[in-house]
Amino acid sequence: MTDKSSVIPKIIEGIQERKGRGITVIDLSEVENSGVDSFVICQGTSPTHVAAVADSIREHLHEKYGIKPYNYDGYRNAQWIVIDYGPTLVHVFTPENRLLYNLEELWSDGKISTVPDLD
Repeated sequence: MTDKSSVIPKIIEGIQERKGRGITVIDLSEVENSGVDSFVICQGTSPTHVAAVADSIREHLHEKYGIKPYNYDGYRNAQWIVIDYGPTLVHVFTPENRLLYNLEELWSDGKISTVPDLD
């Protein structure tokens, strides 16, 4: 695969191509037993938009950089789609589910940074 420092900006590009919003990166590399090095979290406005953002991430990384995810899940309801890039997991939520699961609070012991929305 690729290291986290180079895959995260590529994931963000894919999110922004479909106007995904509220991008947050959580660095978990120093959190014991986290299982991954980082989360990239964002949201779409509806299940259709969530699926489009997730598709954009996967297509962007594969077509432009030759990077395929190990796995992905959540397309059936498209309320929360997770894409596994090994050390980095991408979470694409509807706004309601993002608030419900509140990963930023759950993983607040990691280093959290936000990416401004493109307008």
